[in-house]
Amino acid sequence: MGCVESKEASESAPISKPTTKDATREYPVVGNSSIMKKKSHGTSITPVQDNLRWDVDFKTADRICNYNRHFAEHSGYWQGKRKFIQEIEECRKANKTMIFYDSNTGKPLYEAPKGRSWHDFLSESKSHGWPSFRDPEVIWDDARCMKNGEAVSLAGTHLGHNLRDKKGNRYCINLVSIAGRPSNGRQSDEQ
Repeated sequence: MGCVESKEASESAPISKPTTKDATREYPVVGNSSIMKKKSHGTSITPVQDNLRWDVDFKTADRICNYNRHFAEHSGYWQGKRKFIQEIEECRKANKTMIFYDSNTGKPLYEAPKGRSWHDFLSESKSHGWPSFRDPEVIWDDARCMKNGEAVSLAGTHLGHNLRDKKGNRYCINLVSIAGRPSNGRQSDEQ
């Protein structure tokens, strides 16, 4: 299970600050255009991990993450991933958050829900068709937004887009882009 202990997952959790080493930054953190320059494997130096979480399709993930700057998995793709929905339900019942990892590198990019309930996270994601994250849920150590709103990782993974609304920044993210398995010693309950 990919759930982690967090006080943020409670139904009445207060709004938290965005997750980063520098909590005084303005959000989103804008990335330099060099992040998405052509590399040995599209915009990354490697293909996506071959053992992605939730049975997401390798070819779809690799195409969207590494050979794409504008397009997305189809709307509602995440809702058809039974293992993903089951894991969310386990986290919700345990009052824990879930960490979402870069499908190329396994580095943490998002932790949700933070500053809202699982119900709110899922309602917003269903309404828009893709997992939708807010500023407090972004782990800015490895996530950036380009000036045009494209959400990316520092490794060159295309994640999705920032589609601002009346509540602020809303990062509409492809599940195939955040289905990586953790690397670099990041601890979670995941086996």
